[in-house]
Amino acid sequence: MKILKKTTNKSEPIISFTESLLILGVILCILGYPIIFKHQEPQAPLFISFVLLAVYGRIRGFKWDTIMNGMRHGLRAGVDPLIIFLSIGVLIATWIFSGTIPTIMYFGFEIISVKFFLPTVFIVCTLVGVACGSSFTTVSTMGIAFIGIGATLKINPGLTAGVIVSGAFCGSNISPLSGTTNLAASVGEISIYKHIKSLLTTDIPAWAICLILYTFLGLNSKNVSLGAVHQMMAGLQNGFWISGWALLPVLLLIVLAIFQVPAIPSLGLGSLFAVVLGWIHAPKTSLTTITNTIMTGYVSHIGDKTIDTLLSKGGISSMLTSLALIIFALALGGLLIKFNIISAIINHLTGIVKTPGRLAFSTTLTCIGVNLLVGEHYLAIILPGQSFLPSFDKLGLKRVDLTRILNDAGAAVNAIVPWSVSGVFIASTLQINPLSFIPWAFFPFLVTILTVIAGMLVKVPAQSPAANLVTE
Repeated sequence: MKILKKTTNKSEPIISFTESLLILGVILCILGYPIIFKHQEPQAPLFISFVLLAVYGRIRGFKWDTIMNGMRHGLRAGVDPLIIFLSIGVLIATWIFSGTIPTIMYFGFEIISVKFFLPTVFIVCTLVGVACGSSFTTVSTMGIAFIGIGATLKINPGLTAGVIVSGAFCGSNISPLSGTTNLAASVGEISIYKHIKSLLTTDIPAWAICLILYTFLGLNSKNVSLGAVHQMMAGLQNGFWISGWALLPVLLLIVLAIFQVPAIPSLGLGSLFAVVLGWIHAPKTSLTTITNTIMTGYVSHIGDKTIDTLLSKGGISSMLTSLALIIFALALGGLLIKFNIISAIINHLTGIVKTPGRLAFSTTLTCIGVNLLVGEHYLAIILPGQSFLPSFDKLGLKRVDLTRILNDAGAAVNAIVPWSVSGVFIASTLQINPLSFIPWAFFPFLVTILTVIAGMLVKVPAQSPAANLVTE
């Protein structure tokens, strides 16, 4: 009995900073090599990493209960994103059924030229992102329409997707309706509008540079035969309901965002409204057809191979592979947190930051690291934010200097990590390999660089007690 009691009360191991670095290095190799160099899907590498880390933790002395609790803790953080994924799968299918996405494509063909296609996509996605406060909604609605238009215009799908991602995440970043923007402000315990004002100092320059680059790339686009465009427009008219009324679901989502209705009920109401709208246009549609569309996605049968490929998508089942990936990523992240591997790195960094420049760089690096290892943008804001907030206060710096970094390097960078929540969502929604669009998604790269530079330019206030101790 004494032996049993001693074993039960045995304290669990402490993983050092050096050991944490080695573990993270191994995990990044397991993830990076097959995904980046072998172009494999990330599900298997993530699963292998999770299992190996769980076994290593048990060998190292952690109890199975601790390991299981870490997994559950990680999964708990992803409940909302998982439901949002499924809801967006339904939204895509129902918006095709109602003619909403085909109508956006049709009107887009009428107003967009080949040379100005990329900057137009960038501007529109930014505005929609600001209006609805959701990069995911922007990608799953306007993004799908623009991918279809770009394919017809013979523009590289990876480039088009990169432009969509840049616009969507820039718009979401500076929107007062955005969940990540509000989260960053709340972590810093400051007003959302003070936070956004700080964000504009890095996001607007990054946006302007992106616009210039996309305009230049667009000017190099070759002219496309108008016959292909007219054929696409005719196919859309013949196979779908093309009408201004079909755009009402878009208006509904914007109104719901303005009234700050949460994402999940907004997506559900947007899907339900689209079903009703589509049924009014085609009242002979059976209930079985509608439920099959919700479950397995919309299937286009108009006879045009391009349109049938572009507009046969959505549904709950289309998101299941992505859900598996996110579950493994969140479970892995939960173990990294439970084993105190993440905190060991962060604590080491907070102990060596003595200047504003180092503090900004360390915070940015931590946000990127959490994105790479956990893949969850909310945790990439919360963990570094809570860890580095005392350091910002100690140096007498403004909290907006912290929250700006959390948004730029925590939320935006998530889009360019192939196995992250955002990266997986973009790839599955636009049906494109993450490595195809990441090099063209300029905004997350630029805004991260600019936020580090902005942090390095911050000076310790003269009245701060730390001012006499800090030297650049």
